[in-house]
Amino acid sequence: MTCLEKLCKANRWRVRAGTMGSDETSGWNGAFIIPLEGEIWHVVLSDGMGWRHLSVKNAQKKVLPSWGIMSRLKELFFSDDAWVVQFHPAKEDAVNDHPYCLHLWESLDESMPHPHVVLV
Repeated sequence: MTCLEKLCKANRWRVRAGTMGSDETSGWNGAFIIPLEGEIWHVVLSDGMGWRHLSVKNAQKKVLPSWGIMSRLKELFFSDDAWVVQFHPAKEDAVNDHPYCLHLWESLDESMPHPHVVLV
């Protein structure tokens, strides 16, 4: 399934009012409230500067999303054939404005280098 097809299905969770409000014409830019594994997750999507980006935090508690939550969100929003990463920048470049928020990134301009699948 393509990214666009997945986004169309996810539009039922799109925040439509307030400062984070958007609609389908905003494409891959907007906020979503997603119920997963008994929790509510606040997801923000954007695509710009050569990257498709997803950020997520728990809407109810100060906890980091688990690997399982991140994997489910990757499946909900990114195409089936996409390689998506979480970056861990050099210490001098690291910024942590939201300590309970994690991010997924997909390059839009070039193929993402990745190890052979037997290594993953």
